[in-house]
Amino acid sequence: MSEDLPPLTSNAASAESRPSLIAELRALQAEARSFAEAELAWQKARAAHLARNAKGIAAFGALALALVFFALMALVFGLVLGLAGLIGPWGATAVATLALLLTAALCAGIAASRLRRTMKEIDSDG
Repeated sequence: MSEDLPPLTSNAASAESRPSLIAELRALQAEARSFAEAELAWQKARAAHLARNAKGIAAFGALALALVFFALMALVFGLVLGLAGLIGPWGATAVATLALLLTAALCAGIAASRLRRTMKEIDSDG
């Protein structure tokens, strides 16, 4: 007659061989703790790797910006020298200065536009 039991019921012998719910929860807790410790160790390793490389990245970025600055100064100097023969040294200086100011205004306008768009996106998300 015990063979006619539904599959979800069990007899006493099979119940003793399975771990209890409390034992399974403790095992789950141990696995979760182990996973959290491994994840923390992984994130610490990533942060350490980033910190080691950040100094070099910043140094090469600063060097690149300095070289771009000097290249732009050479361009301005060449522009002034080239235009000096055509419109005089003061006129060449004025043209170069106005060209730089117009370029700066254009870049500032683009930056302001992107800032406004980003702020709208942030405000609409919240």
